[in-house]
Amino acid sequence: MTDEEIKSKLTKILPYLNERQKRILLAAEALSIGYGGVSRVSRITGITRPTIHAGLKDLDKQDEGEIANIRPEGGGRKSTHTGDKRITGLVESLVDGSTRGDPMSPLKWTSKSTRNIADELCNKGVKISHVSVKTILKNLDYSLQGNDKSLEDSHPDRDEQFRFIARKVKKLLKEGLPVISVDTKKKELIGNYANKGKEWRKKGDKKKVKGRDFPEKDQKVGIPYGIYDQGKNIGWVNVGCDHDTADFAVQSIHRWWTYMGRKLYPTAGDILICADSGGSNGYRVRLWKSKLQEFVNKHGVEVSVVHFPSGTSKWNKIEHRLFSHISMNWKAQPLVSYDVMINLIGGTGTKTGLKVKAKLDKRKYPIGIIISDEEMEKVNIKKEQFHGDWNYKILKSLK
Repeated sequence: MTDEEIKSKLTKILPYLNERQKRILLAAEALSIGYGGVSRVSRITGITRPTIHAGLKDLDKQDEGEIANIRPEGGGRKSTHTGDKRITGLVESLVDGSTRGDPMSPLKWTSKSTRNIADELCNKGVKISHVSVKTILKNLDYSLQGNDKSLEDSHPDRDEQFRFIARKVKKLLKEGLPVISVDTKKKELIGNYANKGKEWRKKGDKKKVKGRDFPEKDQKVGIPYGIYDQGKNIGWVNVGCDHDTADFAVQSIHRWWTYMGRKLYPTAGDILICADSGGSNGYRVRLWKSKLQEFVNKHGVEVSVVHFPSGTSKWNKIEHRLFSHISMNWKAQPLVSYDVMINLIGGTGTKTGLKVKAKLDKRKYPIGIIISDEEMEKVNIKKEQFHGDWNYKILKSLK
């Protein structure tokens, strides 16, 4: 900057500052100029060099944390309540009683806002503002807290089942056998509906979608059932149009094996399936096991199944290795047709080499199918010693 530009800038600011602030501003300007800055600022403004050097000392104190505030910390009018131990105790009892689950707490069933706390204190004869309540809470080491989604329905054998699954997966992968994670992704409405997320577009060029996400009459839906190959890092998604049933789940595995799996594993005699404990592929679902028996008989490969304990589905690799990337790929993209949905799934990939293929499944999958005890006896199932309900193998029929 030229001398005239510096002088013009400082002339506009200096009249609004006190003496100390002026020194600091001039010192900061001298520092920004660099070598010879003090002399140059002194020449431009007519302020003596010792005055500017005094400003430099003030800046040094600021760097060392020694700068004094215009109003000392804690200055100003003192609150009449924040130091009152009785009022402090009342505030803490109201909040803590509600937090700890005291059924008699006046705030048990209301929002614990500072205004509600102040109102309740007024009911007790203590006139206090919500601002003072906030100060008291901060002094008591309280702060605004959200919910922590960390609790799980923990089964006592949860960790042991995780170790069992890990050993099983490691063993089959080492043998070069297919290990797949399976699950159903959230059902999607097909049409010009909003999809979560944002994408780069020209300002004001937002995609127009329907104002409400209520299903219409004869609403088309897309039900993605995913198969993730842990060894090959490849995903297969069977997009259904009807219901998410155990028949649909096994048919999805059948289509994966027909179109992809047996080409990748031509000599495999066993497949390991990692599945959640609930849903269409749950360990209690008889139709799931019955249809797996049909799969085994048809393709001549045996199927081992391991289920994740209840409440631990997020540890199923398909969630973060496949489904999360699909969601990222179609964010802010309305799924206006099945073709769009299939193409967006198929266009999913990652830097680590994930590849995904998808096909539309137009079959009907009726709900309410009951498998009798007699039919279950035809399922040639071999249960593991550890949690045979979660861990089992479907063998070829004895016939």
